[in-house]
Amino acid sequence: MAFNGQRSGRPKRDMAPLLEVSDLRRCFGSVIAVDGVSFEVSAGEVFGLLGPNGAGKSTTMMMLCGLLPMTSGHVILDGRSVTEDSRQVRQMLGFVPQDLAIYPELSAEENLSFFGSLYNLSGKLLKQRIDETIEQVGLSTRRKDLAETFSGGMKRRLNFAAAVLHRPRLLILDEPTVGVDPQSRTHLLDCIRTVQQQGTAVIYASHYMDEVQAICSQVAVMDHGKILTCDTLSRLIAGIPYEIELVVPVNTTTEELNLPASTTVSVTESGLSIRLTERQSSRRSLNRRLAQLITQLSDQDIPLLHIRTHESSLERLFLELTGSQLRD
Repeated sequence: MAFNGQRSGRPKRDMAPLLEVSDLRRCFGSVIAVDGVSFEVSAGEVFGLLGPNGAGKSTTMMMLCGLLPMTSGHVILDGRSVTEDSRQVRQMLGFVPQDLAIYPELSAEENLSFFGSLYNLSGKLLKQRIDETIEQVGLSTRRKDLAETFSGGMKRRLNFAAAVLHRPRLLILDEPTVGVDPQSRTHLLDCIRTVQQQGTAVIYASHYMDEVQAICSQVAVMDHGKILTCDTLSRLIAGIPYEIELVVPVNTTTEELNLPASTTVSVTESGLSIRLTERQSSRRSLNRRLAQLITQLSDQDIPLLHIRTHESSLERLFLELTGSQLRD
């Protein structure tokens, strides 16, 4: 499969970005974990950050939060440098890490009260924010219960509430829906859309491609510490060819067939695979070629065992760029 989309560079923007990341690097001794990462995120935008295990995503997000020093590079949030104005920048950040960051021996309300105080919220304003946020994540009826009694999905929702209580300018989410039930997952995605609509910039790291396609407008694919491609979701998917696969018996002689251009033939467990490939904009041409090939198979009494379509998708792009081998 050939990928013809944009592999690097930044999409053009109509307004100045809220977050600017330039040439970000992080070295652990001789190991380069993050190598020259650059991207931008605007207010009210959900930016998807994809990559296999060990790609450097979590390291990148820790540096954006100021929790891990960068070897070199610049991170500017709303005109402020993460390294030079770390206290002010952290007040504008919300971070949901992979591992739960809540206190199980405290109630939902007590957890939010504690995290709110870290952002200098107090009195009536703190109570108002707790009421609003706990309602937003669907925990109103359990606000007095200890977090240790919550299900995995409820704990994830409480973790999200703690990150948005102070209404951050930038919300960073590192695998926020891992291990949650479908209802909590759907509710969390709705919560993300809500903060996005309120003007918050969101960085969303996930291995769930359907989630990224559902909520992200811009996506970067990262591997071995580098950004492999970064563009709007629509442009990235448009660059992935649409394929139709026909499977015929292995003993079929393809020389007898007048195979059209952009056709690949390979032997699979199912039989002889014939793949017709075309860009999204040329599906009508692909349909004509498919009809001609099926007619040839019928005329030569070659049985058609299977026919499959391979839609353009973010998952296909991801596997094309990062490979299909297992990662630890």
